[in-house]
Amino acid sequence: MKDMTVSEVSKGLGISTRMLRYYEKEGLIKTKRREDYAYRIYDEDAVKRLRQIVVLRKLRIPLKDISTILNASEISEALKVFLEKIRETEEEISSLGVIRDTLSEIARLGASGSLPLLENKLLSVSELLPPVKNQLKENVAMNNENKEEMLDKANEKLEKANDNVRILLLPPFTVASNHVIDFEPEEKVDKPVDKFIRESGLYNIKPDARYFGFNHPNPGVLKDGRHGYEVWVTVPEDMELPEPLVKKRFNGGLYAALAIKFPDFHRWNELVRWVQSSELYEENYSELGDEIMGGCLEEHLNWVYASHTGWQDDVTGQLDLLLPIKKMSKQ
Repeated sequence: MKDMTVSEVSKGLGISTRMLRYYEKEGLIKTKRREDYAYRIYDEDAVKRLRQIVVLRKLRIPLKDISTILNASEISEALKVFLEKIRETEEEISSLGVIRDTLSEIARLGASGSLPLLENKLLSVSELLPPVKNQLKENVAMNNENKEEMLDKANEKLEKANDNVRILLLPPFTVASNHVIDFEPEEKVDKPVDKFIRESGLYNIKPDARYFGFNHPNPGVLKDGRHGYEVWVTVPEDMELPEPLVKKRFNGGLYAALAIKFPDFHRWNELVRWVQSSELYEENYSELGDEIMGGCLEEHLNWVYASHTGWQDDVTGQLDLLLPIKKMSKQ
């Protein structure tokens, strides 16, 4: 197998270049550089390891546990992680079973007449539902009160995006923008902005400054394998900017926001699903589409402060994924 470039691996395995860099930073994979090539390359072992990471991520195993599995000196260390994940999955299955069985019984009762009133449904099904496993298991017969408590616990285990998504109205603001198109633009785009923040004392001038980023354009748009990434930092309107930074005006807008920890960018799918299932909001993507990531933004929380301190007090690692939305029109 021949060595693969970053763009080839990213496209072939469906992993963003940003994630590839993070995996290397965390010691999950290793790359090398050829003397006749300016960019990182991945040999057969690195690609094989990446495929393992992709499978483990699809099994919803956190990166810290993936590191344990891949670097385990004893098989028992890896098995411990898998057994714990099995336990967590069984709890989720039990929670879903409670909800499924309750809904099925209500539907069965309703098939012979009108659906039972909400205040009577627990009375109707309380004796018919099986107990659930693990911490949801009940050792005694349940009355109506603890049946409702059991359903509450089941929902607590399962509710994720519905509780975490916020509706956020971004105001208009002026930004200092830097835009790089390359094979690995994220590696280069931050440096001029980081330098500007420290040399200008931006945090002292504007302690509420915010930092955003987005693909410009998305991977796959350009034919040569390159893609772009643009970052914004909010600045006073009359502030002078050094090259290569460019001043731009953002008009603001309404967004669905989901807080994540770096590098859980796969949760974009979770946010998209939330908007698509919303009864109040719908997507409001930019007409430019993949050219600017549909108008979606990634806000890197506390980035400006961390840059201001020279990264001595690094409180980054948290982001808001921001998807543009609008209220559904009334029919």
